[in-house]
Amino acid sequence: MTDLALASTLNRLPETLESPRLLIRVARPGDGAVMNEAVAESAAELGAWLPWARPTPTLLESERACRAAYARYLLNEDLMVLFFLRDSGALIGGGGLHRIDWELRHFEIGYWGRTKYSGQGLITEAVAALASLALKDLAASRVYLTVDTRNTKSCRVAELAGFELEGVLRNERFDVFGRFRDTKVFSRLV
Repeated sequence: MTDLALASTLNRLPETLESPRLLIRVARPGDGAVMNEAVAESAAELGAWLPWARPTPTLLESERACRAAYARYLLNEDLMVLFFLRDSGALIGGGGLHRIDWELRHFEIGYWGRTKYSGQGLITEAVAALASLALKDLAASRVYLTVDTRNTKSCRVAELAGFELEGVLRNERFDVFGRFRDTKVFSRLV
């Protein structure tokens, strides 16, 4: 086993994380139905920005995504999580730590929110908790996120969660409609 492989096994991603209002936990087998319901309810908003939400995933696709995510979690390769309200247990969104580079200690944060819970600061709270986990517990040197420049709500989440704009990548990727889009890159460092 290489030193890098050994290091990644020693840096275990947690299964749960709490913030003042949220329980954040790994997506696992059996979560497909609750995730699918949230994504379907929010399809108009999510589908405008996230390729995986357009068209709206089927129940089977959502369950497969949760199972695949749990397998990647067990391999310590990725952390796809769901955000639940601590008081009611309602699913309000999801996200995670992706594109993990254990050698450089870099983590990308992704996130999405259930439309009916928007405007309450819940996604900002979840993103801040994920960033704190990466920076403090996982010794990240850099935590970053990327956002379509036109997605003003998501840009605001990044800013409120303490991320700084690094710059804009022009024509960096295609949007969900197959057109070039510009991407803002935000980060937090140690």
